[in-house]
Amino acid sequence: MRKFAAAPALGAWLAVVAMPALAANAALEIKTAATHAGMAAASNTLQTVHMHLHHVLNCLEGPKGADFDAKPGDPCKGQGSGAIMDSAPDKRKALEATAHQAKMALTETDLAKAKAMAAKVQKSLSPTSTSQ
Repeated sequence: MRKFAAAPALGAWLAVVAMPALAANAALEIKTAATHAGMAAASNTLQTVHMHLHHVLNCLEGPKGADFDAKPGDPCKGQGSGAIMDSAPDKRKALEATAHQAKMALTETDLAKAKAMAAKVQKSLSPTSTSQ
């Protein structure tokens, strides 16, 4: 019987420890997405541009998003469920439009055009565009 006495304490401890990982932070997800859009715009190869644009999509859509792809990495892991999902409903449409911009940039095969599109994505994610 004594070995079960620690179970409630362990459960409470796990809940407290897990809480920060489950906390949603849309502003941080947007900031991380903007940083990666900037990295894409400054990249020297199309492959690197596309990798960072995937990071943008992963941050915006989150792991349950239709375009989420863990292979290129998830820089927003642990920040929430994706900026779109974690944002106020009135902010989601703009973020969805930005995700669409990123998807279009991912289809671009010309390096200069892809970089220019990534710069537009970054601008869309600027604090004045996405005020939380």
